[in-house]
Amino acid sequence: MKIVETLLWVIGGTLMLVFLGGLTLAEYNRSSDVAEFRAQLAQASPSTTQQSSPVAAQTASFDVNMEDLDKALWSEGRKAHFEESLEQEAGPVMALLEIPALDLEVPVYDGASELHMNLGIARIEGTAQLGEDGNLGMAGHRDGFFRVLKDIKFGDELLLTTMDGVLTYKVDELQIVDPSAIEVLNDRGRASITLVTCYPFYFVGHAPERFIVHATLQET
Repeated sequence: MKIVETLLWVIGGTLMLVFLGGLTLAEYNRSSDVAEFRAQLAQASPSTTQQSSPVAAQTASFDVNMEDLDKALWSEGRKAHFEESLEQEAGPVMALLEIPALDLEVPVYDGASELHMNLGIARIEGTAQLGEDGNLGMAGHRDGFFRVLKDIKFGDELLLTTMDGVLTYKVDELQIVDPSAIEVLNDRGRASITLVTCYPFYFVGHAPERFIVHATLQET
């Protein structure tokens, strides 16, 4: 019996090590997407970057460590989806969004797929591209990264780090709308970012409304 018991302990320990090793590898692979974006940014021509944005020097400071993300406000289900998504290939990070007042720093992916929104936030198809003058729509889950939007205020800054530098936006409008109100993504006549998430932030089941944050690009 002792031999069998010892053997079972050895097998159990080995399986645990394999499991932990798999999680570590998955976390490393996800973090490497952001690291690759940083490397591309560092290799960009200094003259081109400075011409695109006078605050381009700030881009050297950005970083998102997926292991250290603050998930204190997240739902347990969203945490589980996040961990599952770490094992999938999400594609390159196209930008980083920061809201200093909310201590939010999150990678931005292109296309609002479930995978992208589990791992970060995503540009909504059909809205402006990075660097365009239109309205750039971004979607995120209200029980994940975008739960902090419950505390956002007028005048809060949104910092968008791209390969061309850092763009600063300021919040100038907040809305709660019906899910069918797609006009919130229309061109606002000025370079803007519109953040979209479900509302209420704490709601069991599918939330019935949408919380909208509009922010306008500031002159650099």
